Amino acid sequence: MGKKSLVTVITEGIQEKKGSNIVVVDLRKIEGSICNYFIIAQGGSPSQVEAITDSISEFALKAGEKPTHVIGLESCQWVAMDYTDVMVHIFLPDVREYYDLEHLWEDAKLKRIPDVE
Repeated sequence: MGKKSLVTVITEGIQEKKGSNIVVVDLRKIEGSICNYFIIAQGGSPSQVEAITDSISEFALKAGEKPTHVIGLESCQWVAMDYTDVMVHIFLPDVREYYDLEHLWEDAKLKRIPDVE
């Protein structure tokens, strides 16, 4: 991987398609976590969720990274992309609110990324 971290590259891919409410959950100090980071974002419609997913894939591929799994593209209400150390979750707003992933790990450090205008 080049100079930019995968977290930064993925965040840029989300912002490229106006994904909003981006939160980076740092799980590195959480015992038993399945990865180092969760990146959570949302799109306003299934087609925007799909566009954000495609954008993340393009940005990450340019940085030499491919997801090991991508699930949820059938309905595009919640798409999960597994980059081994980084898990990306793109939601529709009501689905995100329901699952509330940000608060599953109370001790994790959360970093909110401002929305791009």
